[in-house]
Amino acid sequence: MADKEAGGSDGPRETAPTSAYSSPARSLGDTGITPLSPSHIVNDTDSNVSEQQSFLVVVAVDFGTTSSGYAYSFTKEPECIHVMRRWEGGDPGVSNQKTPTTILLTPERKFHSFGYAARDFYHDLDPNEAKQWLYLEKFKMKLHTTGDLTMDTDLTAANGKKVKALEIFAYALQYFKEQALKELSDQAGSEFENSDVRWVITVPAIWKQPAKQFMRQAAYQAGLASPENSEQLIIALEPEAASIYCRKLRLHQMIELSSKAAVNGYSGSDTVGAGFTQGDKYVVVDSGGGTVDLTVHQIRLPEGHLKELYKATGGPYGSLGVDYEFEKLLYKIFGEDFIEQFKIKRPAAWVDLMIAFESRKRAAAPDRTNPLNITLPFSFIDYYKKFRGHSVEHALRKSNVDFVKWSSQGMLRMSPDAMNALFKPTIDSIIEHLRDLFQKPEVSTVKFLFLVGGFAEAPLLQQAVQAAFGDQCRIIIPQDVGLTILKGAVLFGLDPAVIKVRRSPLTYGVGVLNRYVEGKHPPEKLLVKDGTRWCTDVFDKFISADQSVALGELVKRSYTPAKPSQLVIVINIYSSEHDNVSFITDPGVKKCGTLRLDLTGTSGTAVPARREIQTLMQFGDTEIKATAIDIATSKSVKVGIDFLNY
Repeated sequence: MADKEAGGSDGPRETAPTSAYSSPARSLGDTGITPLSPSHIVNDTDSNVSEQQSFLVVVAVDFGTTSSGYAYSFTKEPECIHVMRRWEGGDPGVSNQKTPTTILLTPERKFHSFGYAARDFYHDLDPNEAKQWLYLEKFKMKLHTTGDLTMDTDLTAANGKKVKALEIFAYALQYFKEQALKELSDQAGSEFENSDVRWVITVPAIWKQPAKQFMRQAAYQAGLASPENSEQLIIALEPEAASIYCRKLRLHQMIELSSKAAVNGYSGSDTVGAGFTQGDKYVVVDSGGGTVDLTVHQIRLPEGHLKELYKATGGPYGSLGVDYEFEKLLYKIFGEDFIEQFKIKRPAAWVDLMIAFESRKRAAAPDRTNPLNITLPFSFIDYYKKFRGHSVEHALRKSNVDFVKWSSQGMLRMSPDAMNALFKPTIDSIIEHLRDLFQKPEVSTVKFLFLVGGFAEAPLLQQAVQAAFGDQCRIIIPQDVGLTILKGAVLFGLDPAVIKVRRSPLTYGVGVLNRYVEGKHPPEKLLVKDGTRWCTDVFDKFISADQSVALGELVKRSYTPAKPSQLVIVINIYSSEHDNVSFITDPGVKKCGTLRLDLTGTSGTAVPARREIQTLMQFGDTEIKATAIDIATSKSVKVGIDFLNY
């Protein structure tokens, strides 16, 4: 019976599947496909450029590990970028227009506050009450470090309780949405609708695909856009945004690090214009709180379009690494058991201690000679005495940590060397990573290196980069270095086509059946159907990892059902980080999409003996879409590539 032939996954199985992924042919009854034509790439860039929706304003959200903010520009005056209003309750010694990425939920797990407001409210709670509230900070890194990210991934609040990551990210984005719409409405003097806004959210380029998709899902949940109107939201890559901004910099907006005596890491001499010319290559080093992201771009004039020359690299080497070293230092002095206990029992005081450290961290500089004092919260001193039975002062004397002393005013006194030592592992990782990058042939002729992101404000990092690479290229720091990504993301939202060529981070393909070739194909992949010998599980490649893809580039393939009587075709899409993949059962191959085409309802029409199913994949954007079309009936199905739900 024909229905049975087309059977879904409950169709007859001929043999057990050979891997975690069952074969396209075996698991789905007879829904296998086989290539019809030699593959070809088509650059239909004009036919599929989506109709530009008219948005009144572009709002970019830089959702950072340590701090976040938004900026916007009205599409009528694109050269004017507004950075959001200053926030209430900024920290001494930390002046910028972003707010800490901290969020507070009530004991009932409802959103309470974000940023400085969350921190201050949490701080003022009675310690016993504070244990009931859920306070989260620096949670963005979880998306980078979780190998098997799903919609159900948890985060842990300061009090040790677990919450769904998706909920927290959605709350944070919803907060920014409300703030931005309120500010826009105040500016315009009339109610601003969400439908007037094109949203841009920035993510690290080195994030894996599931993490990028996770951000989009969170934005949908926060109501910034919807799956039906996905064009309203662009996921931009942080260093790409920075790159777009750097490209536009004028003479007076840059500081060039040179060997001359530097004041606060900035040279006193007049700054030099970037003077970009056709074909210039440059590296953008985006160093933030959680990650350092490196991208290599080339300018293509006359329009100044950008081409990505080498896939984004980097790693978890943000300024959080310095906080982690400070924590290790505290372990050494006071004992890991005490510090871990203190964090749980006095979560608000721990936050205070880290805020005090943050402002001193910003005062660290290569040529500093006087010590840096960090105030210990009273409850730290008090709790330590209860916990250990002796004083903090005694612990410091006993610990043999040379560079850290106790001052009579109740402070930890760190020598500049001690502070610099906390930066060293993170800065060393960044320099080493850059060295590797400069070994690559595509990167050897780089003319400029732009240092951007919040951590780029650190004179220690500036000096290290200058010392290591100053003789190879010109090292340039935009003046408002902490806002570079935010402003670039707005420019990207105004003109998403500015980046014309990207490198594909993954290899993509579909699972097919090929005619079995003795000696070429492994015997365990042999499948005999109606007298035809097939090789199953073949990975038919659309594009390879690190291949250049133009914006909107379409790759087309034609397939035909392995069996003419099939009534359903299922095309499974797979991805891998490796570029030489032969079979969908190879290690590291993951399923990331399914196209199901129903071929019924065509019995009356004359269907050709070899039915053509055309499959298209569209690349070059930060997201990938796939379509399958039954040429005989023009029926088609579309799917977005999904890295979270398979």
